[in-house]
Amino acid sequence: MLVDSHCHLDRLDLAQHDGSLDAALHAARACGVGHFLCIGVSAENAAAVKAIAERYADVDCSVGIHPLDLQPGEQLALDWLLAELEHPRVVAIGETGLDYHYEPQAAALQQASFGLHLEAARQTGKPVIVHTREARADTLALLREAALPQAGVLHCFTEDWDMARAALDLGFYISLSGIVTFRNAEALRDVARRVPADRLLVETDSPYLAPVPHRGKANLPQYVAEVARFLAELRGEDFEAFARQTTANFKRLFPLARVAEQPS
Repeated sequence: MLVDSHCHLDRLDLAQHDGSLDAALHAARACGVGHFLCIGVSAENAAAVKAIAERYADVDCSVGIHPLDLQPGEQLALDWLLAELEHPRVVAIGETGLDYHYEPQAAALQQASFGLHLEAARQTGKPVIVHTREARADTLALLREAALPQAGVLHCFTEDWDMARAALDLGFYISLSGIVTFRNAEALRDVARRVPADRLLVETDSPYLAPVPHRGKANLPQYVAEVARFLAELRGEDFEAFARQTTANFKRLFPLARVAEQPS
């Protein structure tokens, strides 16, 4: 069994499944995907991800504000985030983090928001889902300062081994998406070979970043099986063993997630 550890089920392009989220999830289950983590990115979509998690027994969710969803002058309310995190199907915080690629001028706003998410993680003990792009030093500095005992995951990882190793040293997990299959992603494949087996997750980040051979098309949770097969082959591991390991890793990192027991 596999887990899609990061997907945006409220944003999927469902044309391939006749507009049906039920059908999209059924197709993923048919590919061996047994659980899904639906990711919050804004105050506006918090209700949507919670509703999806309430609807499906094999879906849990997170709540948070993506760094690129912050509005100039917006003040994230810690009380709001803590209240959202009380929902029983909200098993994680985020996604949050820093992204200087598109909005380097918003660094201070992003850092303040990231800091509040990390404080919520400290208060609740829930793991944090981190988005980082072109903000390596600041991301690591804030994570070191937070010193979270339960850590979290750097999702859709695209950085080099030095950053991966630094995050691992802080107790974080590394999650890889379909980007690892891209032709120009050799540096990322080097990271994928070196991440310890017990600290690796797989994800789609759907509807974004579909793996080869679907690149350029809408991504779907069912494609996490293709990411996993690629990674297992890359690492020289048996696919079924790889699936069991990454699922066990997910359950360890997100202990509140209601993941079905795997067959022995």
